[in-house]
Parts: sequence; structure tokens; C-alpha cells
Amino acid sequence: MTTLDIHSILDYLPHRYPFLLIDRIDDYAVNESLRATKNVTFNEPFFQGHFPHRPVMPGVLILEAMVQASAVLASLSIGKRATDKTVYYFVGVDKARFKRPVEPGDQLIIDVTIKRRIKEIWQCTATAAVDGEICCSGQLMFTHKAIA
Repeated sequence: MTTLDIHSILDYLPHRYPFLLIDRIDDYAVNESLRATKNVTFNEPFFQGHFPHRPVMPGVLILEAMVQASAVLASLSIGKRATDKTVYYFVGVDKARFKRPVEPGDQLIIDVTIKRRIKEIWQCTATAAVDGEICCSGQLMFTHKAIA
């Protein structure tokens, strides 16, 4: 089993608080797949407005966490760490489905698998689950770019 703690994740993703949505990499196989964890706490800034009477993690942020996990896998696969000169852009999502709300106290387990890579465009399939129950699934596309 190959794991990464939060300190190592910061080496591979340019995201920072409050937009870093991955807490741990539980296992990965370069050029194949990755499993990540997001611990969802009541202190997340989005819960103040979504929704105060019944906090629910926004679906777009679940998708973003899935893309961040995919980006870590891509970085590990190409052997590149994040720098001030690189960025990942989320460029598409197909077949996204939301099946269960994600609430404070949940532990989101994200599984991603690389389906294809054409130059700098990556396509992955991903699921996010809580207690073994799928919350979200989809096909994700993103790109890794050097910036000036």
C-alpha cells in the first residue's frame, strides 16, 4: 500500500485552504488508480450558507475533490510536483450523478481510475462514497499546464 499524508499532498497539488479538499491518499498505483480521503467537518466554510438549517456539502465541491484526487494521481504518474509555474484546470465532467448527501462528520472516500491521456488532457472515472455508499460518480477531464 502506498500512502501520502497532507504534507506530501501539498507537494503535488497547488490548492490551499479553503480550497484543498483532499486530506490523505490511502493508496495509489502510478498510471492506474488512487484512493483518497476527505474528512468533512462542520467547520468547512461552505456549511455556513449551504444550508444553515441542514448542512450539506455542495455537489460541485464533491466533484472538485474527485478532480483533486485525479490531479494527484496525474502528478504522481508524470513525476511532477506542484510549483508556482504549474496549474491543473478542470475542463469537463460527463455522467455526473449524485446519490446521497454528504454531511458534517462524514468521511468521503474517493476512488479514481485513469481511463486515458491524450497529450495534456486526462480523463478519469471517479466515485465518492461514505460508509461504502456511493454519493457521487462521474467521468472527469482535466489538464495540467505550465503557466508563465
